[in-house]
Amino acid sequence: MTAFSRRSAVEPFHAMDVLAQANRRRSAGHPVISMAVGQPADPAPAAVREAAERALRDGRIGYTDALGLAVLREAISGHYHDHYGVSVDPARIAVTTGSSAAFNLAFLVYFDPGDRVAITRPGYPAYRNILGALGLDVVEIATGGSADASLTADALRAAHAEKPLKGVLFASPANPTGAVIAPDALRDIVETARELGIRVISDEIYHRLCYDSEDVSALSFADDVTVINSFSKYYCMTGWRIGWMVLPENAVRPIERMAQSLYISAPELSQIAAVEAFGATAQLEAVKSRYRRSRDILMRRLPQIGLTLAAPMDGAFYAYCDVSRFTNDSMDFARRMIAETNVAATPGHDFDPVEGHRTMRFSYAGKVEDMEEALERLANWLP
Repeated sequence: MTAFSRRSAVEPFHAMDVLAQANRRRSAGHPVISMAVGQPADPAPAAVREAAERALRDGRIGYTDALGLAVLREAISGHYHDHYGVSVDPARIAVTTGSSAAFNLAFLVYFDPGDRVAITRPGYPAYRNILGALGLDVVEIATGGSADASLTADALRAAHAEKPLKGVLFASPANPTGAVIAPDALRDIVETARELGIRVISDEIYHRLCYDSEDVSALSFADDVTVINSFSKYYCMTGWRIGWMVLPENAVRPIERMAQSLYISAPELSQIAAVEAFGATAQLEAVKSRYRRSRDILMRRLPQIGLTLAAPMDGAFYAYCDVSRFTNDSMDFARRMIAETNVAATPGHDFDPVEGHRTMRFSYAGKVEDMEEALERLANWLP
């Protein structure tokens, strides 16, 4: 029997496994409420869907330039001017097949096998899995001990002192914690990375989902950083598979070359539709207001039923909870919870291979009434 490659032996994305279990139970008639994945309950904005309908009626959907449609790159550039007060040349923007393709491109273009790349722990599991599959040395910097559960410049410097780093990747707001890096701390990280010769990749996919502070991009402090973002979260376009990168000028052509061979281009239909997303703020802010209501409910009720918050719920749509009062095996806890309450959530092992056995992530991207019902079920189930 022919063997599979060593790189194929990555950890499963347990959130997707939980989602699959939830879908099977729902298909069998069980009243499942999923708090497992970061997928908005709302559809894409009406203007986005209408643009897609017009494009389909026009008939021809084909390849675009590997870097994306000029009109979309210009719209993204305008977003940086309007939302952040940052000037970004559209020529520095690459449109990608979701943020997932952006991470693949960044890792392939910036790093060679054996390079050390730092990520935070807890953190998005695909970072670790993709970096590992590409033969990179993943350095996990624990953030659970800091007051704001975020990466710091001092922690980055300490990791580099142990053995030099080639890159650092962080998210703010973060998945799974929702923690936000304060502007001064973000500046310190960017400046420290530049001093030490560490390439910065800033995952800003949850921007526009901060609740008590303004969004601040790493681009506010440097133009040699790489920013990755997506239309999936705030813009409610997960299944459209459309994201973008803002690149240092000298990285544009290498990224373009790699994208030409790996992806040809992001889907043209999604690109056409995404142009309209930036004009749908009123509709999207209404969606965000519902997240805020759910956040307020979870912040109050989760500790009351014994699920202590393990990080501040500053942004995104996640509550990261310490479940050690009830279990030392979050995987088993997640399986029992869905089987006995029909509430699905993600075990912390996805995000933290060291401490994740005692944590769970609860997504509140669903409907407010579903969040309330899920909490009632959990309150009746937990001892």
